Amino acid sequence: MSATTHMSPLIDDRLARRNAVLLALAQAIGGASASIVIATGPLVGYMMLGEDKALATVPVSAMVLGTAFGTLPAGMIMRRYGRRFGFMGAALLGVLAGVLASYAVFQDALPLFVFACALGGFAGAFVQQYRFAAADTASEAFKPKAISWVLAGGVLAGVVGPQTVIATKDLFSPILFAGTYLAQAGLSLIALCLLAFLQIPKPPKPKTSDKKGRPLAQIMRQPRFIVSAACGICSYALMSLVMTATPLAMIGCGLSETDAALGIQWHVLAMFGPSFFTGNLIARYGKERIVAIGLALLAGCSIVALMGIELAHFWVALILLGLGWNFGFIGATAMLTDTYRPEERNMVQATNDFLVFGFVAAASFSSGALLNAFGWSTVNWLVFPFVILCLALLVWLLTHERKGVATV
Repeated sequence: MSATTHMSPLIDDRLARRNAVLLALAQAIGGASASIVIATGPLVGYMMLGEDKALATVPVSAMVLGTAFGTLPAGMIMRRYGRRFGFMGAALLGVLAGVLASYAVFQDALPLFVFACALGGFAGAFVQQYRFAAADTASEAFKPKAISWVLAGGVLAGVVGPQTVIATKDLFSPILFAGTYLAQAGLSLIALCLLAFLQIPKPPKPKTSDKKGRPLAQIMRQPRFIVSAACGICSYALMSLVMTATPLAMIGCGLSETDAALGIQWHVLAMFGPSFFTGNLIARYGKERIVAIGLALLAGCSIVALMGIELAHFWVALILLGLGWNFGFIGATAMLTDTYRPEERNMVQATNDFLVFGFVAAASFSSGALLNAFGWSTVNWLVFPFVILCLALLVWLLTHERKGVATV
């Protein structure tokens, strides 16, 4: 029995449209928390630290780690209690994270601020599931549209977050950004109210037990898994490495907090905007080619960043960084889908996400130390060897698969 047939009692495109609109709005408002932390977290860390500024990017790293550790619990909680319960609980955590972060800024308490960012990251793991939830009750024909609507909310979140920073950073002057995190809590509260109107029935339990599938170690030994995971990790981790350091580098070069926030806004728009047609490009040109283009764009970001330290250099580099992430990460995710069978999907996806966010956290954590110890140029030079490695792996994979080796 196919998945579509099994789930047919839940298919309701009218309900799917309603849910997709609610989730898109929740994504635009509550999902803005991540861009707020990205734009301001390193600056808050920088202000709270003493002479040694190497740990300035720890707040962003904590947020990413929170997301990594929240990935598996998010799936388990929503399988047991339903989507709405999980999403509303996460939004409530987002409110608490914003309030704690604001209090930490007032008290100049870096450990509490880092904890608040981690808590917000844990809530963000549930936000990552919005796009899947939008398709839960949709027909096969409407699923792509439902997902696109939620992605549109992600684009709006890229605007809402930085604009919130600009509007509230001086609200409690001279204590910079204290008002921003109260505003973040308010955005999560609005998202909580929107999510209360979701209607996503829990799927019926299968009548027969699912196949267990192959051992995870066997799946991970596949060349296509190795290359797709490596390209996905590098695309996301390199993006995090450069993005996390950029606000600090911009301030260090004499630019303003507003310039940094707007740069993050353009970056997030570049990250999510192409998602509406990336799938079509993958279908037309192939997964590996799109991943390679994404890696080339990441290298292009560093080339532009190394050319100068004017505002235009930072903004163009951030846009290329977002585009490179979109093509590289989405293309690698599409490659990953070739490596597992339906009964292995949840296990492989969760493992891949845990690997990705683990490396992303390491990249964002090391970003501040690298910037502080070696400078902005070094951060960008580090991109090239990893890009070259991933391009070489793609060439190796294509050569390997031309010999007729099966992937699944």
